Amino acid sequence: MMTDMKRLLTIILLCSPWLASAAPAAPRPNVILILCDDLGYGDLGSYGAEKIKTPNLDGMAREGMRFTDYSVAAALCTPSRAALMTGCYPGRVGLAEGVLRPDAKKGLHPDEITLAEVFKSRGYATGMIGKWHLGFQRGMRPMEQGFDSYFGVLHNLDKPEVVVFEKEGGMPVLRGDTVIERPANPAKMTQSYTTEALKFIEAKQAEPFFLFLSHQMPHLPFDASPPFKGKSAAGLYGDVVEELDWSTGQILDRLRTLGLDKKTLVLFTSDNGPERKTPGSAGPLRGTKHTVFEGGLRVPFLAWWPGRVPAGAVCHEFVTGLDVLPTLARLTGGYAPTDRVIDGKDFSPLLLGVPGARSPRESFYSLYGYNTNRLESIRSGPWKLHLKPPPQLFNLDADLGETADVAEKNPDVVARLLKLADSLRADLAKNSRPVAVAE
Repeated sequence: MMTDMKRLLTIILLCSPWLASAAPAAPRPNVILILCDDLGYGDLGSYGAEKIKTPNLDGMAREGMRFTDYSVAAALCTPSRAALMTGCYPGRVGLAEGVLRPDAKKGLHPDEITLAEVFKSRGYATGMIGKWHLGFQRGMRPMEQGFDSYFGVLHNLDKPEVVVFEKEGGMPVLRGDTVIERPANPAKMTQSYTTEALKFIEAKQAEPFFLFLSHQMPHLPFDASPPFKGKSAAGLYGDVVEELDWSTGQILDRLRTLGLDKKTLVLFTSDNGPERKTPGSAGPLRGTKHTVFEGGLRVPFLAWWPGRVPAGAVCHEFVTGLDVLPTLARLTGGYAPTDRVIDGKDFSPLLLGVPGARSPRESFYSLYGYNTNRLESIRSGPWKLHLKPPPQLFNLDADLGETADVAEKNPDVVARLLKLADSLRADLAKNSRPVAVAE
């Protein structure tokens, strides 16, 4: 739970009367944020997949908005999720490097204001289902970071994480802090998470709610339940993605049945691009997870809110995972925290189809790894510079696949982006906040 001081500070920052008076007059929506794990840009029909069938997500795109240029802050689970939850570069909150394993002593600091706490400050019921990966010690878990309820597996299901729980009977499935099952079975995850999501929607239908559904799939080791296994033309990976499509369809159908569809904004995306050891596809993009190429950073992003998000719209403007928190804060009648540096920008005019709306994002920095494996990129407009010497420059408007290095032909652009990167690095070093460390 939040401390009393943190709760008071959040309310003051997000709910002061002058902020509320400046907010849109439209009713506040329920919000469901669906986050997949390692889903690639090219894994959905609406993004070009041919062998994987995703009729529910393709329908969501037809009835809502499909973004073609949405990027996560880092091509790795923990830093990407830190950015999504806080609206800050991962380095600003101390979680830029590496993945937190179950025995990690550090995690997201309790003093950070999370997306869940933004919603709570606006009077929303908040629930999380699925993978967390932002700290596992007391004070760092979902229900201590703004969520009223939690169900799921806090970690990955791959061997480096599962091995930590071998002596205890396997990876635990939790309800709150209570272990309800061991070991977690990858084939059951999507079905059980969907069941819990539908229960949450039913239970909270009479009040504004925020649900964060953070799927385990299609992260390795991926698996599907019996009704979906062996059904896809794209093998087991396709089975898993098609089950995620089914899950989303179940949620949209339940919202319609309960008469909540016009009151609910549903967002569907991924935490990073596809794992290179899977059949996941980045479509026309170069690279995968663990890189700073577009294939690691650019992922599907769908928005659905009948009557508010324009149907059949395609947005080509550049937005990022950093921008989700301030955008949702604005849509609920408030603003992002103002007592600290927030790197995200409000893109609600784009989301609502305001004529002439443009991306508020002027630049974007991404980091993966450290020491000799450190990879960095900086983007401004169509220009993207990979910073590992010698710097490589790409014009994404002309070369989406990042195939032709044009650094030698554009030394002025290279110099400008190097200066911008230096400025951002300096700012992150000066204005970063502490990570939580358990005693």
